[in-house]
Amino acid sequence: MTLFVCAAFTVACLYYVFFYPGEVYAGEEKTRLGYLRERKEAVYENLRDLNFEYKAGKVPDVDYQSMRTSLEEEAAAIMAEIARLEQIASYPA
Repeated sequence: MTLFVCAAFTVACLYYVFFYPGEVYAGEEKTRLGYLRERKEAVYENLRDLNFEYKAGKVPDVDYQSMRTSLEEEAAAIMAEIARLEQIASYPA
């Protein structure tokens, strides 16, 4: 009996994995501009978290300065890329 249950479960799992089509929702198509806006928000959130942890005394001053500089440079690069893409998009074809 146990062997039959295990075999039936194995067959059901194999059917589900290889033959059951199911609906796959891939989500909306991401553009470069959309990706950059999401990345900008993530970098800003990281900066807020870094400031909070520094004020709480969890991050040493030297590490704080280097991480902050790195995140600010990344944010500046992202903002420049966003501005460039928005400028290109605003020109009529």
